[in-house]
Amino acid sequence: MSEELLRQVKVHGAVPAHIAIIMDGNGRWATGRSLPRPLGHHAGMTAVREVIGGCLDVGVGVLTLFAFSQENWQRPALEIEALMRLLEEYIARELPNLRERGVAVRILGEIDRLAPGARRAVDRVVEETAGGDMLALNLCISYSSRAEITRAARSLAEDVAAGRLDPAEIDEDALSRRLYTAPWPDPDLLIRTSGEMRVSNFLLWQLAYAELYLTPVLWPDFTRHHLFEAILEFQRRDRRFGRVPV
Repeated sequence: MSEELLRQVKVHGAVPAHIAIIMDGNGRWATGRSLPRPLGHHAGMTAVREVIGGCLDVGVGVLTLFAFSQENWQRPALEIEALMRLLEEYIARELPNLRERGVAVRILGEIDRLAPGARRAVDRVVEETAGGDMLALNLCISYSSRAEITRAARSLAEDVAAGRLDPAEIDEDALSRRLYTAPWPDPDLLIRTSGEMRVSNFLLWQLAYAELYLTPVLWPDFTRHHLFEAILEFQRRDRRFGRVPV
């Protein structure tokens, strides 16, 4: 069935250049099976693999995944420790495949807060996949969109104070160039799993004209079949960007 959906995606129209995903529902997936929450996060690794494969199948250029927010640091210490170990495990297990398939990984967020082992792991995956040219994979870890925008505004203010920038030259492009996502186009499609209807401080600037796709599917159950369904729905949308048909 996924193969038929893939065929439809390929003939139906242009695919999103950039897909962003809020990977939600790991905890509920585990709770519903009377399992510890960390096992839900572990199960979500399969969905990450599925989505990366699906993006490569259809030719999506950029995939940005919301993995761990700055607000998540407030979770119980044991869960955070499990998440850091899971990050190390994911990178150790998936790095050869990511490198082989041409996936270039970047980490967006305040990674100085990561545990030492997790920090070494993310530095390694970024370095060893830097030559990938098939898919840019952005993992948002210790990420906050408000903090990102604040950081960009501070950079602009510092340049003005130092005489490197005229305030009259500050426009949307000037701020966008100082965001983590500056190397890539803004997302065309935002997917959120688990049925929640909020953006949760994720890419607030960049999502201005993204198409939203909300699904009740919990993240560990999300497959490339669901990804292709989201892309087909995107292809049916009439994206006007505030304009009217002529």
